[in-house]
Amino acid sequence: MTDVDLEFARVRAVLDRPTLRLMSRPTSATVLAVFRTVFDRDVQYVPADRMHLQVEEHVARLQATGARVPASEQNGEAGADDSRPNGRALCREWVGAQWLVRSNSPDGDEQYSLTSHALEALSLVDALSADRALISESRLAMIVDAVHRWAARAEPDPDVQIRRIDAQIAELQAERERLEHGGVDTVDDARMRDGYTNISDLIRQLPSDFKRVEEAVATMHRSIVEDFRQEVRPIGEILDDYLARTDNLMEATPEGRAFEGAFELLRDDALLLRLRDDIATILAHPFAESLGAGERRAFRNTVSILRQGIEDVLAQRRQLTATLRDQIVAHDVVRDRELDAVIRSINRGLATWMDRGSARDRLPLGLLPATAEVGTLRERFYDPDAESVPPPIEEPDDEVFDELDVETLRRHGGPLLTELRAALRFAAGDSSVDAFHELPPSQRRPVELFGLAHLLTGHEDFESAAHVAEHRTVRPDGSPVAFHMPTAALTDEHRPVTPDTTHDEHAQEAR
Repeated sequence: MTDVDLEFARVRAVLDRPTLRLMSRPTSATVLAVFRTVFDRDVQYVPADRMHLQVEEHVARLQATGARVPASEQNGEAGADDSRPNGRALCREWVGAQWLVRSNSPDGDEQYSLTSHALEALSLVDALSADRALISESRLAMIVDAVHRWAARAEPDPDVQIRRIDAQIAELQAERERLEHGGVDTVDDARMRDGYTNISDLIRQLPSDFKRVEEAVATMHRSIVEDFRQEVRPIGEILDDYLARTDNLMEATPEGRAFEGAFELLRDDALLLRLRDDIATILAHPFAESLGAGERRAFRNTVSILRQGIEDVLAQRRQLTATLRDQIVAHDVVRDRELDAVIRSINRGLATWMDRGSARDRLPLGLLPATAEVGTLRERFYDPDAESVPPPIEEPDDEVFDELDVETLRRHGGPLLTELRAALRFAAGDSSVDAFHELPPSQRRPVELFGLAHLLTGHEDFESAAHVAEHRTVRPDGSPVAFHMPTAALTDEHRPVTPDTTHDEHAQEAR
């Protein structure tokens, strides 16, 4: 093959990737606009029902404005409106095109998320839509700093490394002395804006990078499970092989190796805290006033994006480990071989029938085995205890219960309204608590406080709880107990004069 043939094959392979297929279609603008609207920068997973409804609404709105929208293959289903897009069918097509992933949430509900190809396309659109220069001071400085840092790590000579460190110390010491003498340089808004744009470009690539690692783990997951199902080696050899592949899982792919390096770096909580503080410092600069609310929110959520991406990859790894464990525990080589032998025998029988018969021949095929003719079996045998007569009912012992007199029942009954009303009417003191304390101990039970509150209802000072006093009561067993309750002043107009016979009669009946 010539050089042009190799280049043609390479370019064609790149153009066949889902990312470029998403961006090269006539309806790419509609699909990308729907993805950006549904999956905001803070939204990674959308429930399936909500996704279908939002896709229908957004595509229908764009269609009404004259935009080219994707035509669903299932718009012609029975009962479907041909003029309105089918959100479920569109999402199904996008899943097949590797732009969406349909999975189950921890609650068991179905949800959608963008693939790394769709995230890469959205990141490319965001980068191209930004009004900036591709070559800037911040980007060149970042490249120079990165090359210098990795060159220092790659230097095998320790003397050279020491000289590099001494030079850095001298440079930092000189910078510190300059700042002590008031040599503060103020960065203008244009340069800060340029640095912010460069950092934002790198941050926009993080979700697609994490999703690419997650998809690489999922691909290896499917490969390992498929190999495990087709395995015919001894179970001990299978365990050793797959446990070793699980331990070296993240080292088997370039994405996994890159993630392991990033994970070691991001596992440092002090580093993430410093990153959060640096982001807050950048947003405190005057240039940040020109940023929109969405830009500031996305830049401030950088640490959350890092944590969420790491958690998604680790969750995929945990799912792989759990699947492998279940496969190892539930795998039965003998049963799989027996099932494979039965299926092969069925295929041979079908091939024989196809060779001998024609298309119109009918062959009776029993799907279920015949019912076994089994007589009724005895379920219970003779039990002498079941035929015996139950013992006679014993007469109750009346001496078990103590006799109760009327005085005992009254002592444990409700409040004595007649005695309480008389005590309030003829009390020597000017307060309801004084009248209550003049009663004998047998009439100062805790339940009497309910009757006292009933009689004092309507007094302004009792209703407003202007004065709260201690009411000393005596239980029927003789033990004292104190309660705090509002009191009322017993003036002549507030003393009960005429007994409420109706209430007394009801109280007596209740007792």
